[in-house]
Amino acid sequence: MHEQPWTTLSSREIYENPWTRVREDLVLLPDGRTTIYGVVDFGDCVGALPLADDGRVLLVRQYRYVQGSATWEMPTGGVKAGETLEEAARRELAEEGGLQAGRLTPLSTYHTSKSVVRETAHLYLAEDLSPARALAGDDTEFLATAWKPFAEVLEMVLTNQIMDSMTVIAVLAAARRLGR
Repeated sequence: MHEQPWTTLSSREIYENPWTRVREDLVLLPDGRTTIYGVVDFGDCVGALPLADDGRVLLVRQYRYVQGSATWEMPTGGVKAGETLEEAARRELAEEGGLQAGRLTPLSTYHTSKSVVRETAHLYLAEDLSPARALAGDDTEFLATAWKPFAEVLEMVLTNQIMDSMTVIAVLAAARRLGR
């Protein structure tokens, strides 16, 4: 097993938009060979699972172009330049859910992919909820929201009705934390 790091010899940006960067790296492998490695860079992202005092969860439904269908998920999004992770989670909760949280509890941090995508997700449980000052969301988002009992949301995860990895992991981590 080789745990030696690879050495980047050069890097060339192939494509960039406000959400995604794609680059091609020439890397030196531990055995002395070189190879080309493609990297898709999304950066850090956050998700906030809004849990009301009565045990209901606010879910967001939106059309996901790549999947070709509308999906239920928690408020999620990218971290903007200069934002802390918590600030980004609070912003997404306000933009997508119209809520502010009195308490954000970290649930999980993980890599959404392990091979050619660089993206780290930071998930929070949002509690002590109240209405937020309206914030404009992304101009590509057309959202609907619904409050659902936590048990129903957990069942949606367990029966593959919710397949968004950030929401799946947050719900399972919250279930464990809440003893459900």
